[in-house]
Amino acid sequence: MGIPPKVVNAKPTTIDVAPSHSADIILARQPGRAPLLRQSVIVIGSSTGGTEALRALLTVLPEGMPPILIAQHMPEMFTKSFAARLDSLCKLTVKEAEDNERLQANTVYIAPGHSHLLLQAVPALGLVASLNAGPPVNRHRPSVDVLFRSAANVAGKNCIGIILTGMGRDGANGMLELKQAGAYNIAQDEASCVVFGMPKEAIAQGGTHEVLPLTAIAARLQALVQQRPPQS
Repeated sequence: MGIPPKVVNAKPTTIDVAPSHSADIILARQPGRAPLLRQSVIVIGSSTGGTEALRALLTVLPEGMPPILIAQHMPEMFTKSFAARLDSLCKLTVKEAEDNERLQANTVYIAPGHSHLLLQAVPALGLVASLNAGPPVNRHRPSVDVLFRSAANVAGKNCIGIILTGMGRDGANGMLELKQAGAYNIAQDEASCVVFGMPKEAIAQGGTHEVLPLTAIAARLQALVQQRPPQS
């Protein structure tokens, strides 16, 4: 008889998965805080299918819009060229957001792929963009939850939130926080989404006021802007 093979007690193979942090790792929630400034702002979150959804939405928006901040899940090397492409197609100015940049009406700010995009209020300047290179939230940087929480903290009832097509649940918690702070929120409907994950989670969480097809969001957004504070 041969010598039996030696038995080796091997540990099971494990896959190193990055922790799924919440927005708490970037900024604290400040419920009940009154807006420091009477200035409107729009915040948008999107992921899978979002580049074309954003193109469809932004290209039909007219001048006269408040600042628009966008967290689109996208690699760092693509966000600047994506903003430039949209800028060539839109009536509004579209650019990659910069740190400590004063926000202007008729301008869209795309979160760079290397940082979270946050909204801040500076009494001497007004609304300001802030970039944060902290850990990913919901395994994403930029994270929609981070943008939405910052807007809930700073803008509250002066904010309109929109969540578009995307996989996962990034933005669901932040959209509920926006609603609780007095913002008005819209989710893209299932039929017009490439992936209904993010809007579905936001709806299930109770953070939305309306669910609309992509083609109807721009007109509704314009109507809501007319009801919001002046852009000064």
